Amino acid sequence: MTRILIVEDDGDIRGMLARGLEAEGFSVGVAGRVDDALAAARDDAPEAIVLDINLPDGSGHDVCRSLREGGYPGPILFLSARDEVRDRAEGLALGADDYIVKPFVFDELLARLQTHLLRRKASEQPRTVITAGRLILDLTIRQVAFSDATARLTPREAEVLALLMDSANQPVSRGDIFDKLWAGQGGLSLNVVDVYVGYLRTKLSDFVRLGGPVIVTVRGRGFMLDLKGQDFRH
Repeated sequence: MTRILIVEDDGDIRGMLARGLEAEGFSVGVAGRVDDALAAARDDAPEAIVLDINLPDGSGHDVCRSLREGGYPGPILFLSARDEVRDRAEGLALGADDYIVKPFVFDELLARLQTHLLRRKASEQPRTVITAGRLILDLTIRQVAFSDATARLTPREAEVLALLMDSANQPVSRGDIFDKLWAGQGGLSLNVVDVYVGYLRTKLSDFVRLGGPVIVTVRGRGFMLDLKGQDFRH
Protein backbone atom coordinates (compact mmCIF):
# COMPACT_ATOMS: atom_id res chain seq x y z
CA MET A 1 0.00 0.00 0.00
CA THR A 2 1.40 3.39 -0.99
CA ARG A 3 2.20 5.52 2.05
CA ILE A 4 1.62 9.28 1.97
CA LEU A 5 2.80 11.76 4.60
CA ILE A 6 0.64 14.85 5.14
CA VAL A 7 2.44 17.75 6.83
CA GLU A 8 -0.18 20.37 7.72
CA ASP A 9 -0.76 22.30 10.93
CA ASP A 10 -4.43 23.00 10.22
CA GLY A 11 -6.29 20.10 11.80
CA ASP A 12 -9.33 20.43 9.54
CA ILE A 13 -7.29 20.33 6.33
CA ARG A 14 -5.07 17.55 7.69
CA GLY A 15 -8.09 15.45 8.60
CA MET A 16 -9.83 16.06 5.28
CA LEU A 17 -6.74 15.04 3.33
CA ALA A 18 -6.15 11.97 5.46
CA ARG A 19 -9.73 10.75 5.11
CA GLY A 20 -9.79 11.43 1.39
CA LEU A 21 -6.50 9.68 0.66
CA GLU A 22 -7.36 6.72 2.85
CA ALA A 23 -10.65 6.38 0.95
CA GLU A 24 -8.58 6.19 -2.24
CA GLY A 25 -6.58 3.28 -0.85
CA PHE A 26 -3.49 5.07 0.47
CA SER A 27 -1.84 4.54 3.82
CA VAL A 28 -1.56 7.95 5.47
CA GLY A 29 0.73 9.44 8.09
CA VAL A 30 0.31 12.97 9.48
CA ALA A 31 2.49 15.62 11.05
CA GLY A 32 1.88 19.23 12.05
CA ARG A 33 5.38 20.46 12.86
CA VAL A 34 8.82 20.53 11.22
CA ASP A 35 10.48 18.12 13.64
CA ASP A 36 7.59 15.67 13.44
CA ALA A 37 7.62 15.85 9.66
CA LEU A 38 11.34 15.07 9.42
CA ALA A 39 10.99 12.21 11.91
CA ALA A 40 8.02 10.73 10.04
CA ALA A 41 9.82 11.02 6.70
CA ARG A 42 12.79 9.20 8.20
CA ASP A 43 10.94 6.50 10.13
CA ASP A 44 7.83 5.78 8.02
CA ALA A 45 9.42 5.92 4.53
CA PRO A 46 6.49 7.64 2.79
CA GLU A 47 6.42 7.37 -0.98
CA ALA A 48 5.17 10.96 -1.33
CA ILE A 49 4.74 14.00 0.90
CA VAL A 50 2.06 16.70 0.86
CA LEU A 51 3.75 19.60 2.61
CA ASP A 52 2.32 22.86 3.94
CA ILE A 53 4.73 25.80 3.79
CA ASN A 54 3.61 27.68 6.90
CA LEU A 55 4.23 25.51 9.97
CA PRO A 56 4.18 26.68 13.60
CA ASP A 57 7.85 25.90 14.27
CA GLY A 58 9.35 26.74 10.89
CA SER A 59 8.86 26.53 7.15
CA GLY A 60 7.95 23.74 4.80
CA HIS A 61 10.80 25.08 2.68
CA ASP A 62 13.21 23.96 5.39
CA VAL A 63 11.61 20.53 5.46
CA CYS A 64 11.85 20.17 1.68
CA ARG A 65 15.47 21.34 1.62
CA SER A 66 16.46 18.96 4.41
CA LEU A 67 14.70 16.01 2.77
CA ARG A 68 16.29 16.58 -0.63
CA GLU A 69 19.74 17.11 0.87
CA GLY A 70 19.23 13.84 2.74
CA GLY A 71 18.41 12.02 -0.48
CA TYR A 72 14.64 11.66 -0.16
CA PRO A 73 13.52 10.54 -3.65
CA GLY A 74 9.73 10.70 -3.53
CA PRO A 75 7.40 13.41 -4.84
CA ILE A 76 6.94 16.47 -2.62
CA LEU A 77 3.83 18.58 -3.23
CA PHE A 78 3.70 21.98 -1.54
CA LEU A 79 0.46 23.40 -0.16
CA SER A 80 0.36 27.15 0.31
CA ALA A 81 -1.94 30.15 0.35
CA ARG A 82 0.82 32.10 -1.41
CA ASP A 83 0.08 32.28 -5.11
CA GLU A 84 2.75 34.65 -6.42
CA VAL A 85 4.95 33.36 -9.22
CA ARG A 86 8.07 33.93 -7.12
CA ASP A 87 6.63 31.76 -4.34
CA ARG A 88 5.99 28.91 -6.76
CA ALA A 89 9.43 29.31 -8.28
CA GLU A 90 11.09 29.23 -4.87
CA GLY A 91 9.27 26.07 -3.88
CA LEU A 92 10.11 24.24 -7.08
CA ALA A 93 13.73 25.39 -6.90
CA LEU A 94 14.04 23.69 -3.52
CA GLY A 95 13.19 20.36 -5.11
CA ALA A 96 9.41 20.17 -4.84
CA ASP A 97 7.56 18.41 -7.64
CA ASP A 98 4.43 20.53 -7.50
CA TYR A 99 2.88 23.58 -5.85
CA ILE A 100 -0.82 23.64 -5.01
CA VAL A 101 -2.46 26.87 -3.91
CA LYS A 102 -5.04 26.98 -1.11
CA PRO A 103 -7.97 26.76 -1.24
CA PHE A 104 -7.74 23.66 -3.41
CA VAL A 105 -10.06 20.96 -4.71
CA PHE A 106 -9.24 17.53 -3.32
CA ASP A 107 -9.79 15.79 -6.67
CA GLU A 108 -7.17 18.01 -8.30
CA LEU A 109 -4.66 17.33 -5.54
CA LEU A 110 -5.34 13.61 -5.85
CA ALA A 111 -4.84 13.68 -9.62
CA ARG A 112 -1.55 15.56 -9.33
CA LEU A 113 -0.33 13.25 -6.58
CA GLN A 114 -1.13 10.13 -8.61
CA THR A 115 0.57 11.60 -11.67
CA HIS A 116 3.79 12.29 -9.78
CA LEU A 117 3.75 8.84 -8.19
CA LEU A 118 3.39 7.22 -11.61
CA ARG A 119 6.18 9.34 -13.08
CA ARG A 120 8.51 8.52 -10.21
CA LYS A 121 7.72 4.82 -10.50
CA ALA A 122 8.39 4.91 -14.23
CA SER A 123 11.70 6.73 -13.71
CA GLU A 124 12.83 4.04 -11.26
CA GLN A 125 12.30 1.23 -13.75
CA PRO A 126 15.49 0.12 -15.48
CA ARG A 127 15.54 1.36 -19.03
CA THR A 128 15.75 -1.26 -21.75
CA VAL A 129 15.24 0.87 -24.87
CA ILE A 130 16.51 4.37 -25.62
CA THR A 131 15.48 6.37 -28.66
CA ALA A 132 16.91 9.52 -30.19
CA GLY A 133 15.23 10.52 -33.40
CA ARG A 134 15.10 7.34 -35.49
CA LEU A 135 18.04 5.79 -33.66
CA ILE A 136 17.01 2.97 -31.30
CA LEU A 137 19.29 1.38 -28.71
CA ASP A 138 18.19 -1.86 -27.04
CA LEU A 139 20.23 -2.11 -23.86
CA THR A 140 19.14 -5.67 -23.14
CA ILE A 141 20.76 -7.16 -26.23
CA ARG A 142 23.08 -4.17 -26.81
CA GLN A 143 21.88 -3.63 -30.37
CA VAL A 144 21.48 -0.26 -32.05
CA ALA A 145 19.26 0.20 -35.10
CA PHE A 146 18.58 2.89 -37.68
CA SER A 147 16.20 2.27 -40.56
CA ASP A 148 16.94 -1.32 -41.69
CA ALA A 149 20.54 -1.33 -40.42
CA THR A 150 21.64 -2.73 -37.06
CA ALA A 151 24.90 -3.02 -35.14
CA ARG A 152 25.87 -4.97 -32.04
CA LEU A 153 27.75 -3.15 -29.29
CA THR A 154 29.92 -4.12 -26.36
CA PRO A 155 28.57 -3.23 -22.90
CA ARG A 156 30.82 -0.17 -22.63
CA GLU A 157 30.03 1.00 -26.15
CA ALA A 158 26.33 0.79 -25.34
CA GLU A 159 26.84 2.86 -22.18
CA VAL A 160 28.73 5.59 -24.04
CA LEU A 161 26.12 5.70 -26.79
CA ALA A 162 23.30 5.86 -24.22
CA LEU A 163 24.87 8.97 -22.67
CA LEU A 164 25.17 10.63 -26.07
CA MET A 165 21.60 9.69 -27.00
CA ASP A 166 20.25 11.10 -23.75
CA SER A 167 21.79 14.46 -24.70
CA ALA A 168 21.28 14.23 -28.47
CA ASN A 169 22.14 17.45 -30.32
CA GLN A 170 23.94 18.73 -27.21
CA PRO A 171 27.65 18.30 -26.43
CA VAL A 172 28.68 15.94 -23.63
CA SER A 173 32.12 16.59 -22.22
CA ARG A 174 34.84 13.97 -22.06
CA GLY A 175 35.02 14.56 -18.33
CA ASP A 176 31.33 13.86 -17.80
CA ILE A 177 31.48 10.64 -19.80
CA PHE A 178 34.63 9.53 -17.99
CA ASP A 179 33.22 10.31 -14.54
CA LYS A 180 30.00 8.41 -15.18
CA LEU A 181 31.57 5.30 -16.71
CA TRP A 182 35.19 5.04 -15.54
CA ALA A 183 35.41 6.96 -12.26
CA GLY A 184 37.42 5.08 -9.65
CA GLN A 185 39.13 2.80 -12.16
CA GLY A 186 42.83 3.46 -11.74
CA GLY A 187 45.28 3.69 -14.62
CA LEU A 188 42.82 5.20 -17.09
CA SER A 189 42.81 8.66 -18.62
CA LEU A 190 40.31 10.76 -20.55
CA ASN A 191 41.72 9.24 -23.73
CA VAL A 192 39.65 6.13 -23.08
CA VAL A 193 36.58 8.19 -23.99
CA ASP A 194 38.09 9.05 -27.38
CA VAL A 195 38.86 5.38 -27.97
CA TYR A 196 35.28 4.27 -27.38
CA VAL A 197 33.84 7.13 -29.41
CA GLY A 198 36.09 5.92 -32.22
CA TYR A 199 34.68 2.40 -31.87
CA LEU A 200 31.15 3.78 -32.01
CA ARG A 201 31.85 5.89 -35.08
CA THR A 202 33.03 2.78 -36.88
CA LYS A 203 29.98 0.77 -35.89
CA LEU A 204 27.58 3.60 -36.79
CA SER A 205 29.19 4.28 -40.16
CA ASP A 206 26.52 2.33 -42.06
CA PHE A 207 23.85 4.45 -40.35
CA VAL A 208 25.60 7.65 -41.44
CA ARG A 209 25.56 6.49 -45.07
CA LEU A 210 21.79 6.04 -44.71
CA GLY A 211 21.38 9.60 -43.47
CA GLY A 212 21.49 8.64 -39.81
CA PRO A 213 23.03 10.47 -36.86
CA VAL A 214 26.75 11.08 -36.57
CA ILE A 215 28.95 11.54 -33.51
CA VAL A 216 30.75 14.85 -33.94
CA THR A 217 33.52 16.50 -31.97
CA VAL A 218 32.65 19.95 -30.67
CA ARG A 219 35.92 21.73 -30.02
CA GLY A 220 36.43 22.50 -26.35
CA ARG A 221 33.11 20.95 -25.34
CA GLY A 222 33.26 17.22 -26.05
CA PHE A 223 31.19 14.93 -28.25
CA MET A 224 27.68 15.28 -29.61
CA LEU A 225 25.27 12.90 -31.29
CA ASP A 226 24.07 15.02 -34.21
CA LEU A 227 20.63 13.81 -35.28
CA LYS A 228 20.67 16.16 -38.27
CA GLY A 229 23.57 14.34 -39.83
CA GLN A 230 25.62 17.53 -40.25
CA ASP A 231 29.28 17.02 -39.52
CA PHE A 232 30.65 19.78 -37.28
CA ARG A 233 33.97 18.11 -36.62
CA HIS A 234 36.98 20.39 -36.56
